[in-house]
Amino acid sequence: MATKTKTEEGKPKTGGIHAPVQPSPELGAIVGTDKLPRSEVISKVWEYIKSNNLQNPENKREILADEKLQKVFGKDKVTMFEMNKYISAHVKA
Repeated sequence: MATKTKTEEGKPKTGGIHAPVQPSPELGAIVGTDKLPRSEVISKVWEYIKSNNLQNPENKREILADEKLQKVFGKDKVTMFEMNKYISAHVKA
């Protein structure tokens, strides 16, 4: 188990996947507009995909983008592996 490093003030560092990020307006339409940890952003996108039945039934690794996801992905379909690349372009630290 990794130990937490601390800043000079003695507070735990939060970074990487746990650092809060600000979603773009396009991504915010799916996950909300508040700052969230990157891991939470990904979880909320998956909730959206599953609740709207956007996985290709013939190939579950493929996401079929609806109007909201097309604004994030920039195309009609992406693989689950490509998805993070497109989401990263829509968050700011």
